[in-house]
Amino acid sequence: MDKETRGQGGFVDEARIHVRGGDGGAGSAAFRREAHVPKGGPAGGDGGKGGDVILEADPGLSTLLEFSYKRHYRAQRGTHGKGAHRDGAAGEDLVLRVPVGTIVRDEASGDLIADLAAPGQRVVVARGGRGGRGNTHFVTPTRRAPTFAELGEPGEERWITLELKLLADAALVGLPSVGKSSIIARISAARPKIADYPFTTLVPNLGVVDAGERSFVVADVPGLIEGASEGAGLGHGFLRHIERSALILHVVDLAGGYESRDPVADIAVIDRELAAHAAELAARPQIVVGNKIDAPGARENSERVAAWCESAGRPYFAVSAVTGEGIPEMVRAVAERVRELREQAAPAPAEATALYVYEPPSERAIEVVREAPGEYRVRGGRIERMVIMTDMQNDEAVAYLQRRLQRAGVEEALRQAGAKPGDTVHIGPVSFEFEVPSEDQELGGEDDG
Repeated sequence: MDKETRGQGGFVDEARIHVRGGDGGAGSAAFRREAHVPKGGPAGGDGGKGGDVILEADPGLSTLLEFSYKRHYRAQRGTHGKGAHRDGAAGEDLVLRVPVGTIVRDEASGDLIADLAAPGQRVVVARGGRGGRGNTHFVTPTRRAPTFAELGEPGEERWITLELKLLADAALVGLPSVGKSSIIARISAARPKIADYPFTTLVPNLGVVDAGERSFVVADVPGLIEGASEGAGLGHGFLRHIERSALILHVVDLAGGYESRDPVADIAVIDRELAAHAAELAARPQIVVGNKIDAPGARENSERVAAWCESAGRPYFAVSAVTGEGIPEMVRAVAERVRELREQAAPAPAEATALYVYEPPSERAIEVVREAPGEYRVRGGRIERMVIMTDMQNDEAVAYLQRRLQRAGVEEALRQAGAKPGDTVHIGPVSFEFEVPSEDQELGGEDDG
């Protein structure tokens, strides 16, 4: 099964999607044409900004299933500016709702874009393009009637990965068939599939446990096997769901269980897998739960596990998910430990729901690469946007762009890379012949960066 669609009953915990902000509308190169105004000045309106693509953490969702059916998302584009100083309308934002606990990464760079751990938290993952400026913005003392305007800026686009990490106070971990699903069914309203064979649980289950005055959320994580941290069995994809849990409930089978193993040895197996996945998990608070105390021979095994836990300094409870023996005591102890851990935890950021905008690093950096003899490519988000927003069919607009590139340091960067007049320079989708502007060329309008 492919990892992007792994799941059962609609649960999907990984997805890969392409997002693109709306394109900005083009500015207008218009002039006043009212009666009795024979030489009307420039009156072109600005283009509207494109809509953003926004991810929002929704507590009502529990899966990334929707993103398995559709992979491409694009916000609305802005409309073009018009004459008489009429600006174009901005495009609508596209809001994509994801479960609380979703990690968002830029696929190309691997950068962490956001950790949407709080309900309502929002992040812009692809900004809409700026609207092009109308010709009114390019008036200078020497250029009284500019005949050009800017084109709209294309919206940002990128592939992003979504990774869901469940938010639970405590996580039930252990080898397959130790009874984790039976325990969560006994202590909460969760009703997972239960059967006496390995890997019954194929997806994590969440249950809310009522412990009198207190309550807590517990996650039943699919059974781990030796080597799970390196991809063996079903555990590799689910180890992440333990990372957010403050407390680990380490369940062992007192009846011999999976492959008739020794319950004390089983504890060491799971400890190794947790530490191998993330070193910090090795120090995570644990309570050991010996299940199936009602089974023949279980009480002798329980004594051995209890002795080991005492020497290791871990709380231990022997229970039976079938008869309920030991369950109330275990639940009370877990509730109390969860309360203590909650009080120790750092407070959530006050602005958890503020809108965060992801900005890739080095947007203003300029990189010049020699692609062939006499041929160079200039890279840089800011520089490429300048070119894309220029009407290359308008000589006045091209001259203005040339001065902007000079001011931005592109000419100097090309010289340092070895470029000479007559060489070919590629910036974005456009190619130029490298030339040095004459000293008497006007600088024209401001450089907006």
